[in-house]
Amino acid sequence: MMTSMIFMMIKHPLSMMITLILYTMNICMIIGMINKTFWFSYILFLIMLGGMMILFMYMTNLTSNKILKFNLLKFMLIMVFLLMMYFTLLYLFNDMLIMYLNMNNKEMIISNMNIMKNIESSMHVNKIFNTNYNYISLLLMTYLFINLIAIVKIINIKSGPLRIKNN
Repeated sequence: MMTSMIFMMIKHPLSMMITLILYTMNICMIIGMINKTFWFSYILFLIMLGGMMILFMYMTNLTSNKILKFNLLKFMLIMVFLLMMYFTLLYLFNDMLIMYLNMNNKEMIISNMNIMKNIESSMHVNKIFNTNYNYISLLLMTYLFINLIAIVKIINIKSGPLRIKNN
């Protein structure tokens, strides 16, 4: 909530992008804690980060002459406040910590066994990669990697902006 309030006060596109990335990281961490597996939040973060990179390219072309005024003291105070608030909420709403504080040793052993069962049940993510399709998945990953390298090399050859100025 604080990052969305900070976003409303920011004027420069670069600092807006950094705020959006921090906000996305925060949401991905919360989704990962809720789902007990971080695969969905990892994919969400990668997609959002790719979108942020595209927006960053457009914004740097549009606002190349605007100077970013950065107040380090103000930034540090805001970050310390956000971290304190985040860890306070994490401590208050983490059921595992509250559960462990109110248990004796026998209940802890039973609880640890239940946690291990939950971890085993969440390990079904491995079913995504069926052994019959491992080679196809590896081929697709290699193809995407080669395309990524080719696009980077094409852009470096031009070494100019992606947007062409019409005089």
